Amino acid sequence: METKYSMVKRAIQSDILDGTYIPHQKISSESELMKQFGVSRHTVRLAIGDLVAKGWLYREQGAGTFVTDRREEQDTIQVVDRKNIAIITTYISDYIFPTIIRGAECVLSQEGYHVSIFSTNNDHEKEREILEKILSQPFDGVIVEPTKSAFSNPNINYYLNLERLSIPYIMINAYYDELEPTSIVMDDEKGGFIQTEHLIQLGHTEIAGIFKTDDLQGTKRMKGFLKAHRRYGLPLNPKNIITYNTEEKHTKPMKDLEKMLFSGEARGITGLVAYNDELVINVLNLLRKKDMQVPHDLSIVGYDDSFYTEVSEVKLTSVAHPKSDMGQAAAKTILDLIKRKNSNKVNGPGQVESTVYQPELILRSSTKELKKIEVTS
Repeated sequence: METKYSMVKRAIQSDILDGTYIPHQKISSESELMKQFGVSRHTVRLAIGDLVAKGWLYREQGAGTFVTDRREEQDTIQVVDRKNIAIITTYISDYIFPTIIRGAECVLSQEGYHVSIFSTNNDHEKEREILEKILSQPFDGVIVEPTKSAFSNPNINYYLNLERLSIPYIMINAYYDELEPTSIVMDDEKGGFIQTEHLIQLGHTEIAGIFKTDDLQGTKRMKGFLKAHRRYGLPLNPKNIITYNTEEKHTKPMKDLEKMLFSGEARGITGLVAYNDELVINVLNLLRKKDMQVPHDLSIVGYDDSFYTEVSEVKLTSVAHPKSDMGQAAAKTILDLIKRKNSNKVNGPGQVESTVYQPELILRSSTKELKKIEVTS
């Protein structure tokens, strides 16, 4: 259980790290802090005293307690000791993330940078804790995969504080739209479109789509799914779309798909567009239990062209993801931003641009032709 002293101390640190308090700003008085946290003056003084001792705060006789500009202290450290870059991803060891991380690490290590890797597990509270850790240490730049990027982010103040402190950051795979950051992403809307278009051109008219909708990638892929139906004049039954969020990914998609395919509500689905290849593995397990075969009974298109496409019993048609190339591009981009910052060229000509990868469908054996159709005029 957290002590009252620790609670007060942590709250003041958080206010410093999210920019509520800026360097050399006076913090609330002891009386105000006592009232805010419902603690004694002794507890407040202990918390403030510890933060002063650790360099977070400083006192001025007769004036009060103020926030230390910790960047001024960090700037006195020689550059050779400060070549640190943080990489924040939703996951570290799962799926395609190790390949992305290795691509970035390869480039950064060649430039003499030490890389610290953090995982949010796609959880906003974990993201906040990581951002506080990064803001309290001397990092030169940050590569971020956003957490639940389809939602309004409660940690925006921390990113704004990174900007105020002139710590460059970029985002990969997705981005927080309100920040308009430099980003390295795929055209996921087009990716969802070509997944669906492939099945439509093979003659499939009843196509299910399963999409993770708390991340921007999933919402854009679903948008492409819808656009393909409209482009080809193909009516879409809303019940053919399954959506889920991070917390539901191990249960809801398969539960809903089983009901869609095998209950009394079955609608003759012949094709399936999946959010990613990892999801397809779960689909294959379900179909195997039901004695259904791919593509004989159901054609499937995945996304990311991951290692799953070759290790499953059916070689999976999937949209290619740049993976290692994206990691390398992210590393080169953050290094460019750091160099521009160090040369005082933050704005103006030659500004570092975002990168958007165009999707490509890799054809294998998980889809079959029913009857080709042509686009309507």
